[in-house]
Amino acid sequence: MDKTDANNRKTSHTYRKVLTIAGSDSGGGAGIQADLKTFSAMGCFGMSVITALTAQNTKGVTGIHAVPPAFAGKQMEAVFSDMGVDAVKIGMLYSAELIETVAQILKKYNIDKIILDPVMVAQSGDKLLQDDAIEAIKILLMPLAMLITPNLPEASVLLDRKLNGFEEIKKSAKDLCEYGSRSVLTKGGHLKNNDSTDFLYLAEEDRFVVLEGTRINTKNNHGTGCTLSSAIASFIAKGCNIEEAVTKAKAYISEAIRAGSKYKLGHGHGPVHHFYKFWK
Repeated sequence: MDKTDANNRKTSHTYRKVLTIAGSDSGGGAGIQADLKTFSAMGCFGMSVITALTAQNTKGVTGIHAVPPAFAGKQMEAVFSDMGVDAVKIGMLYSAELIETVAQILKKYNIDKIILDPVMVAQSGDKLLQDDAIEAIKILLMPLAMLITPNLPEASVLLDRKLNGFEEIKKSAKDLCEYGSRSVLTKGGHLKNNDSTDFLYLAEEDRFVVLEGTRINTKNNHGTGCTLSSAIASFIAKGCNIEEAVTKAKAYISEAIRAGSKYKLGHGHGPVHHFYKFWK
């Protein structure tokens, strides 16, 4: 046995590999930065395809510089052709052309464990994608997704109608699955009062899972959607089914928000505490 074979036997461990395809947040609270922190906190190896650079902090977005779709595609090819993935999380995709490129390469490599977070607006209210991208998400990406994770405003935009009350939210999940995704998690963070209940619809079983939650009183909620979808992708990569992954991820984001509420960072919406299990 030569030294190479001996070294290979000593290094036989494998990583749970999760790729994020999303925009960069210079403030570190959302986007690629939040995704990579979450993957690490979940015990996964994180990789990234950066789709846009944003000039952003806790107060808002002051600039967006889109990455050329062809170069985003090169990043995807680099990861898929060498390391491979156990799950993919998709976040901010700025344009229809970029969405088309992403969809083509996902299909080329037969990637089927895809968590799609249809990011449209930042926590500050700043718009994060072009108008033509909305239709492209529905037609090109939702059919590829294992799970999509819209909040109520995003679900309303995708369906072009307002959503009020639990029954309308449930119907919206079924309607969104008509575009081809296998399941929908409609996040209830925008519900009124202290309710923060999420609704998971499993299309193949025609079944709802209600994930009850109480709103945590804090301004530090920047990047919650990114963090939740990344946690779900991490649990999928570790072998959980959709219901298990979503349940565990909701518990994680709830504690991350609660822990982050004790900190002060910036003058607007601060981040959650991704590493609350490891340090205070």
